Amino acid sequence: MAILGELSRNVRLLLGQIQRCGQSGFTINQYLKSVRRMSQAALQLQPIVDEYDSVNPTFVNRNPRNLEQMALAVKDRGWKTTWPSQKFYHRLVFSRSQHHVTAEVFAYGDPVPVLSCSTREWALKRELASTCCVAASQAVGEVLAQRCRQAGITRMVYKHIPWQYRSDSVQLFRTAMKEGGVILSEPRQKFIGT
Repeated sequence: MAILGELSRNVRLLLGQIQRCGQSGFTINQYLKSVRRMSQAALQLQPIVDEYDSVNPTFVNRNPRNLEQMALAVKDRGWKTTWPSQKFYHRLVFSRSQHHVTAEVFAYGDPVPVLSCSTREWALKRELASTCCVAASQAVGEVLAQRCRQAGITRMVYKHIPWQYRSDSVQLFRTAMKEGGVILSEPRQKFIGT
C-alpha cells in the first residue's frame, strides 16, 4: 500500500508540473530537467558496523562428526579376539532371513541403528517381485546408499561373514553400496602428538 501511495503522489506531482509548464511558458528542456531530478534514485546509506557485529577470529566447530570425518576421533580398540571388531565409527550389517533382506548402519556403542533399510518397508516391497531374492539385495543396497549420502555418512566398515561372502546377493549388495557413493572402509585413525 505504501508503494502505491508513493506512486500516486509522484504521478500527481508530474501532472501538476505539466499543467504549470503549459501556463507559465516553460520550455521542454526545463521540463525534462525537472523530471530527471525527480526520477533520480535516493542515495544508498552505508551500514554502521557495531563492535558486537564483528566475527570472532577463533571459530569452534561443534559438529560432532567433524573429528570422525577427519579420522581424528577416538576409536575404541577392544579386544583382538572380539569379532566383529569394535574399531569403527559406523558399521554396516547386512542380513538375510528366509523372507526378507535387511541392512543397518550402527554407530559405535549404540545398539539402535542410525540408518536402516529392509524389504519389509512397503515402498521397497511393492517394487520387488520377491523380498528375498538377489534383486532385493541390490535394491536394499541402492536405497541404503542413498539414505547414507543424505545423512552425510560416506564411509563405514563392512565386515562380511566369511562363508557368506561369495554369494551373489552379498556381492550385488556391496556393488550397489559402492556405486551409490559409499566407501566400505574407514580411514586409519590419525594420532596427533601433543
